[in-house]
Amino acid sequence: MLTAFARAFKTPDLRKKLLFTLGIMVLFRLGAHIPVPGVDFEAVMFCVDETKSSTGLFALVNLFSGGALLQLTIFALGIMPYITASIILQLLTVVIPRLEALKKEGQAGQAKITQYTRYLTIALGVLQATGLVATARNGSLFQSCRRANEIVPDGSLFRITMMVITMTAGTAVIMWLGELVTDRGIGNGMSILMFVSIAAGFPGALWAIKQQGEIAGGWGEFIAVCAIGLAMVGLVVFVEQAQRRIPVQYAKRMIGRRSYGGTSTYIPLKVNQAGVIPVIFASSLLYIPALLVQFTEDKTSGWALWIQEHLVAGDDPIYISSYFLLIVFFAFFYVAITFDAEEVADNMKKYGGFIPGIRAGRPTAEYLAYVLNRITWPGSLYLGLIALVPTVALVLFNADQNFPFGGTSILIIVGVGLETVKQIESQLQQRNYEGFLR
Repeated sequence: MLTAFARAFKTPDLRKKLLFTLGIMVLFRLGAHIPVPGVDFEAVMFCVDETKSSTGLFALVNLFSGGALLQLTIFALGIMPYITASIILQLLTVVIPRLEALKKEGQAGQAKITQYTRYLTIALGVLQATGLVATARNGSLFQSCRRANEIVPDGSLFRITMMVITMTAGTAVIMWLGELVTDRGIGNGMSILMFVSIAAGFPGALWAIKQQGEIAGGWGEFIAVCAIGLAMVGLVVFVEQAQRRIPVQYAKRMIGRRSYGGTSTYIPLKVNQAGVIPVIFASSLLYIPALLVQFTEDKTSGWALWIQEHLVAGDDPIYISSYFLLIVFFAFFYVAITFDAEEVADNMKKYGGFIPGIRAGRPTAEYLAYVLNRITWPGSLYLGLIALVPTVALVLFNADQNFPFGGTSILIIVGVGLETVKQIESQLQQRNYEGFLR
């Protein structure tokens, strides 16, 4: 593998792409440490150090921003607005005929959908920046910090507006950097930036566990966490690569004097067809009740206390079961809207393809839907179990320690890493070099 890295950097155009991607990653991490004008950075860092193990309501967004959210930097929103906008447009494509027609137009229609995604990203950026600034201003961003009310010392309209514009502009810059990586670098730009954001928190979390192990008089906890992390990475790689291959045979066709078709191929149906999207959906949905409690005036009412006790991230059985069931539900829901068995069957029939032993048309669509439902069950259960690993870790280890190998972070890091390595592998093989995967 090291030899493959050396050969990749010896290839001029590939070296240029790799260096360009690394430069964008450095620029992205630099922006994640520049504070927004109008914020008392000393008070922010004091609160981050005092409550570093209890990010609470904002844990998911803080994860995708690489810790920039709680530090109130210019890249505080991270790529979360773009992810949300992409998911919303993908869901609306199924509902709105105009978007569905654009999707079928090919590259021109996809460019139009991408433009709509950019506009929606900016709108969500303004909305989320306003909410974040308001939360930081009233002290709800760090509830248990003594200096939470000092984070935004100047509450004037001009200062608040400038902070919102700065964070929204940071979101637009991140979107631009991601598209630059996609066009001129290696891999999908947004996925690479997401990878960098999550991986940036690993060294600090592992170092904190190591220090805690030294204080306790041994390295047992540190070694156990590393072993669990490696086992999870191996499990995720195994499941992410697993797929059910549906054989497809294409009949021969004579067009003029030439013969076409007569080949055999397959339809790869992944066990985890939905990826990490169900985990994001379930986490976001469970944050809504807790978010309502944050903005209510009477936090001691019966419903507010019940939500704080049972629906805030922790080891409560109601929260764990709700989280698991929502992940399973959204796995089936997302697969149902992204994989259209009838459309695949119609395309196969149009080009003379058929599954051996299955009639073309409606029987093929029913067979594909049946197989997809069967393999989605283990995929959804796997997602639910992986996502619950941090909760189990908080029970096994100290409750005040963040577990670095969270289910969402491992899924994203392994998935993006595999796709990027495959892309470099394909480019190396085009130049007759030995790649990463053997």
